[in-house]
Amino acid sequence: MLDLARLRALHAVHVHGSVAAAAAALGYTPSAISQQITKLERETRTTLLERRGRGIALTEDALHLASAARELMDIVERTETTLEERRGLPTGQLSIGAFATAARGLLPAALASLARQHPTLDTRLSEVDPHVSVDLVAKGVIDLAVAHDWDIAPLPAPEGVEQAPIGDDHCDVLVPAGHPLAARPAIRRADLAHEPWICQPPGSVCHDWLVRTLRADGHEPDLRHQAAEYHTQLALVAAGLGIALVPRLGRGPLPEGVVALRLDPVPTRHLYALWRTGAARRPAITATVHALREAWATLSR
Repeated sequence: MLDLARLRALHAVHVHGSVAAAAAALGYTPSAISQQITKLERETRTTLLERRGRGIALTEDALHLASAARELMDIVERTETTLEERRGLPTGQLSIGAFATAARGLLPAALASLARQHPTLDTRLSEVDPHVSVDLVAKGVIDLAVAHDWDIAPLPAPEGVEQAPIGDDHCDVLVPAGHPLAARPAIRRADLAHEPWICQPPGSVCHDWLVRTLRADGHEPDLRHQAAEYHTQLALVAAGLGIALVPRLGRGPLPEGVVALRLDPVPTRHLYALWRTGAARRPAITATVHALREAWATLSR
C-alpha cells in the first residue's frame, strides 16, 4: 500500500523542482522530505530521484508516481470536501498562500477571526509571490491563495481555479519630506518623469507595473535602488535617495521624513482569493473568503 504523505512529498518535488523548494512549500525540513522519498523508493523498489549536475531529476517511474499522486490528492480533496459539506462546518486543514503585504496587513485579522469562529479549522499560512501562489493552487500544493493584480497587468486564473474579489488597495507616491513635490496635495504622472525611483526587483508585479506605466507615458524610469521589502524602500526614501510607489496595505506608519502623496489617477491593485474548482463547495473556503472580506472592510474603514 503506497503512503499518500510520501506520494505528496514526491509530487511537491516534481512541482517545485527540488527537495528544498518542496520542503518550503509543505512546511517541512529538506531532511524530512528526503526521508519520505527514501521510504517511497523502498516501498516501490525503484529509484525515484537521480543526480543531474548540482540538482536532481525525477526518473520515469517517479514521474508516473507523481501523476498518480495528483489524481489521488484530487480524490482525497473531493472526499474531504463532501464530508465537510455534509457536516456544514469548516474543519480540517486549510493551507493559504499570500503575498507579503497581505500576509502582514490582512491575514492576521482574518486568521484570528477564523480561529475564534471555527476552532476545528486548522489554517496554515505561507508567504509567496502572487504568480507563484496561483500556480500552487492550480497544482494542488496549497488550498487557497490571496493574490493581486493591476489594471494594466491582470493576473490570469488557470483552468480549474476560481476567484473572488476581496478589495482594492490604493497606492501612494512616497517622497522625502524636503522634496519639491512634498507640499502638493496631489500629483500627476508627468510630475514624476525624471525622478529617481526605489522599487521592487524585476519580475515582481509592482516592478512590472511601474515600468510599464511610466513607459506608456513616454518616460524611461530611472530605477536607482531595488528592494523587495517595502520597509527597506521606506528607509531609502527617508534617507533622501529617491521616491517610491507603495501600496497602503501592510505599509504601517510612515517613518519620520517621509511624505505620502496622492497620485492622480490613483494606482490601484485588486486583491483576490483563489481556490480550485473542486474545493468550491468546501465550507472552509467559504468561511475563509468571508473572513478575508470582513478583515478588508475593517481595514478600509
